[in-house]
Amino acid sequence: MSPDVWMLLAFAGLLIAGVPVAFSLGLSGAVGIVVGLSPTMLATLGTNTYNSIAKYPLIAIPLFILTGLIFERSGVALRLVRFAQALIGPRHGGLALVAVLVCMIMGGMSGSGPADAAAVAMVMLPSMTKAGYPKPFSATLIAASASTAILIPPSVALILYSIVVPGVDLRALFAAGLFPGLLAGAALLVPALIVSKRYGWEGGGQAGVNLGEGEERLSVGESFRQALPALFAPVLILGGLRSGLFTPTEAAVVAVAYGALVGLFLTREINLRDLWELFGEAAVISGVVMLIIALAGIFAWAGTMLGTFRHLAEWIIGLTDNGVLLLILVMLAVLVAGMLLDAISIYLIMMPILIPVMQHFEWNPVWFGILMAMNIAIGQFTPPVAVNLMVTTEVARIRLEHTMGWALLFVVAMACALALVAVFPGIALWLPTVLGYNV
Repeated sequence: MSPDVWMLLAFAGLLIAGVPVAFSLGLSGAVGIVVGLSPTMLATLGTNTYNSIAKYPLIAIPLFILTGLIFERSGVALRLVRFAQALIGPRHGGLALVAVLVCMIMGGMSGSGPADAAAVAMVMLPSMTKAGYPKPFSATLIAASASTAILIPPSVALILYSIVVPGVDLRALFAAGLFPGLLAGAALLVPALIVSKRYGWEGGGQAGVNLGEGEERLSVGESFRQALPALFAPVLILGGLRSGLFTPTEAAVVAVAYGALVGLFLTREINLRDLWELFGEAAVISGVVMLIIALAGIFAWAGTMLGTFRHLAEWIIGLTDNGVLLLILVMLAVLVAGMLLDAISIYLIMMPILIPVMQHFEWNPVWFGILMAMNIAIGQFTPPVAVNLMVTTEVARIRLEHTMGWALLFVVAMACALALVAVFPGIALWLPTVLGYNV
């Protein structure tokens, strides 16, 4: 067998054996180096792991993770829920609409689906249950809505895509993700409202559920005043990027500082001790992410030196001359990968293979990056792995398999949004083009 096959078989075997993705990537890369190159080339392991994470834009990832944790602990989600519910009022599906809107706004702060899902589920699930929504439906809706966090800027997934794919402007990616993210949220909302009305969940008398502290529903003006610091966060981040006041990496620093000020002095729900604990929690999560990226560097270097990625790309291109058909096949492959792996691993494993394919068919890299993100977002609430769904089902204290039917409904809904963006690239590319970014 060729060294390519040895490396890929080692990677597949380690994953099947339950070895974490990071170590599967590193060990299989080492196998490829030993078999295909020379055992003495193992001396490059340290250099490759360092080079993989020694990239300035990667600084934004731990900072946005910290931002999400700070806003989650600061009571921001509860204030957003109060405002959204006061704005929408009592109606069938009102809380479902609130859940989707709050997830999308929270996604504009954290850039992380699981963090978004945890923050909103803690607030929304008790209220939705009291209003008559079944727990499996509520948990799945929140998990699906939270997946829009990797589309709506700032997005950790899009940051990584901009690093893996040379020459892609991160600001263009952020702008391109906005309308597809809103479209995905709207696509989830349509079946949620239809189902809520059909089953009579949350009739007019039940919609005014208290949200956590036993007080009556706040007025729109008062709830808006309380939610204003949270609503201003995406404006600050995106406005600063658009004006050129700071770069995407510097935007992450601004977001952390703003979140800390909100939590310490406005909501006053965290103190300095809590902030220190959040630093530690963010460091642990970031350490896992960076370990995957670092060890994937070994796999990427070995695959490049052995020509593995080139061979796989040539094989994919040889499947058909029809770019549309091949795009469908690629999207299906990414969807399956999203059901089994996290977004970071998918980008690091698949993009070295897909970049030559993308260049061969002249697919716009910004548009293709948004399609990838939408596909991975679907995988975040599609079993068996479904990281967002694992979070919400844990909060709801139900089994993952109880959500299968609802998950399928929302998968179809978001797949329709994905198809629209694929057929009409302008949905993604119009805004960055208008803003003058390089697309």
